Amino acid sequence: VQLQASGGGLVQAGGSLRLSCTASGRTISNYAMGWFRQAPGKEREFVTSISWSGGRTLYADFVKGRFTISRYNAKNTLYLQMNSLKPEDTAVYYCAAYRSQSTVGISASQYEYDYWGQGTLVTVSS
Repeated sequence: VQLQASGGGLVQAGGSLRLSCTASGRTISNYAMGWFRQAPGKEREFVTSISWSGGRTLYADFVKGRFTISRYNAKNTLYLQMNSLKPEDTAVYYCAAYRSQSTVGISASQYEYDYWGQGTLVTVSS
């Protein structure tokens, strides 16, 4: 599976962005997917994950109520809607995927994920 993230850019604090992650090579229907981010000088961290059915999601505490993950399997695409952005959300955002045996499987561990996109930069100005 090849993943291509897009939609990053520069936005003012309080603004919104929607990231997309398009998969190619095979269908993502049997893959749990997630978003991670890495800020300058920091370790990569978990943001959110969604099961391949879309029926189960998991969010890091620092994005709850502000970010929403979704997927459209028919278009092989994963989304991340980011609202009420803060300067501390500035980071390179990566989409990732792993094949899940369960329709409700999700994971916050980056070591679970086998496939990664190249990342898209989100910059939030104050």
